[in-house]
Amino acid sequence: VLSFIIFICYIASSAASFMMAPLLEFLLALFLFFAYASKLNEKFKGLYWPLSDFLRCVTAAIIYFAISIAAVSKYSDGASKAAGVFGFIATIVYAIDFYITFNELVAFLKQGPSSAPEGRKSD
Repeated sequence: VLSFIIFICYIASSAASFMMAPLLEFLLALFLFFAYASKLNEKFKGLYWPLSDFLRCVTAAIIYFAISIAAVSKYSDGASKAAGVFGFIATIVYAIDFYITFNELVAFLKQGPSSAPEGRKSD
């Protein structure tokens, strides 16, 4: 929802060149939401879903932080300032999600070797 609000603010501002990043993040978040809601993550076991969510959160936090700084410092209209402020809030939200997802990844990596097969048998 926050990405969609930022997208609308960038459309209404003079910083319309920044509108692609919130749109892509909104669509990626929407895809992952529907993937988890429709149990798509259980059907496709080859993809480790928290890793894709982790990478999305990391890139989103970095991109939102960068474009928010640019929007607040370079543009003077109200919509650009609002998009920048919402972008900083989104950076914090994605950083929290990054932290939670990182803990899931660490737990997965710690249990990984214990559930792995014993090894190859020699001929």
